[in-house]
Amino acid sequence: MRDQARAIKDETLAHLDRYLEQFAGNAERAGARIHWARDGREVSNIIIELLHERNAKRVVKSKSMATEEIHLNDALEEAGIETVETDLGEWIIQLAHETPSHIVVPAIHKSKKQIADLFVEKIGIEPTDDVDKLTGAARRVLRQRFAEADAGISGVNFGVAETGTILILENEGNIRLTTSLPKIHFALMGIEKVIPRFADIDVFLKLLPRSGTGQQLTTYQSLITGQKKRPEDEGPEELHIILMDNGRSRMLAHPVTRQSLACIRCGACLNACPVYQQIGGHAYGSVYPGPIGAVITPQLIGISKATQLPYASSLCGACREVCPVKIDIPALLLHLRSEIVEGSASGSVDEQGPVKRKFSEHLAFRLYAFAWSRRRLYEWSARIARLFQRAAVRQGRIGKVSGLIAKLAPPLGAWTAGRDARPIAPRTFREQWRADSEIK
Repeated sequence: MRDQARAIKDETLAHLDRYLEQFAGNAERAGARIHWARDGREVSNIIIELLHERNAKRVVKSKSMATEEIHLNDALEEAGIETVETDLGEWIIQLAHETPSHIVVPAIHKSKKQIADLFVEKIGIEPTDDVDKLTGAARRVLRQRFAEADAGISGVNFGVAETGTILILENEGNIRLTTSLPKIHFALMGIEKVIPRFADIDVFLKLLPRSGTGQQLTTYQSLITGQKKRPEDEGPEELHIILMDNGRSRMLAHPVTRQSLACIRCGACLNACPVYQQIGGHAYGSVYPGPIGAVITPQLIGISKATQLPYASSLCGACREVCPVKIDIPALLLHLRSEIVEGSASGSVDEQGPVKRKFSEHLAFRLYAFAWSRRRLYEWSARIARLFQRAAVRQGRIGKVSGLIAKLAPPLGAWTAGRDARPIAPRTFREQWRADSEIK
């Protein structure tokens, strides 16, 4: 199934322009209105302009990482539009004026007591730590917001090019209310979310919940094709689908970074990552935390603004093992690290395309490969290195190297700037073998 899902994504990304045009055409024929947005500002402007034209002042939102990515809530509030998150975790985060710490479970960092205290402060309930009472209080408040809303905003999990259908997955039912009760529905969809055929949905309906929450099937699957046709039908009178780029085309252009667009936002890599488990989501400074955030965020906002993120990994490969679409996240992290190193001298590498190695580095590795693929040269080089390392070894370790040695061997100076290096052993394995054989 993972191979099949990756094959579908690779096929889509290789012909993304064609599938996007097909999706847009079929969605419009079904009654939806398609808008194209180059970045977050254009998305916000499109939505705000349409809301103002319709005199809409109250908006309910379902959980959407794409809207978090572009800080849509802030833009709506600045435009005088009241915006309420309706996913329970997202609503808790909104009340606390925080950002999500997990892709699937945004309030995972908060305890039951913290949430109870927040509800007492923000919505005025009696102090309690009973989960049913806390959930009931949230339900009462949010149902009123649904009834009052002029428009609803959602994300999109998948867009089907064959039919112009959008698929939205959830476990609470709030998305159904967001997309059906208000008269206007805005669906924000990253351009990478399109898939070719309706039958392809089957693969992702099985993979996403199993990888994200351990469920066999997500509780609610909403398939929406156009707006309602008759007044007595359910659904909004207007459906606006906004196809957003926001840096995705730049990721698409490079064969290495392209695979990061296959992500289906399941959160499996976060759950498996030892670094994320230790530092939590907020340490990443992005709405996309964890391994996938360390890969996506630098590409979306620019490497110069997120130079630390690709290094927030031990490269253990646990994320690659659990990814349902088999994204090679460690390879992506190494690629971004090389862009950071090369970009520090050559400018904005992410706009220039593939990383170009320095001539000196290329020459050094060619010499290394030449010497260490020949036995005699390998043995001589090891002896020479063992002899010269005496100038740097202190108490059995090579500590911070500076001065003339660092100039002669700059990689050694860079490596030991933040860590110790192990010295070369006094004898090689072959020398030990020969000595032991002579004794016997």
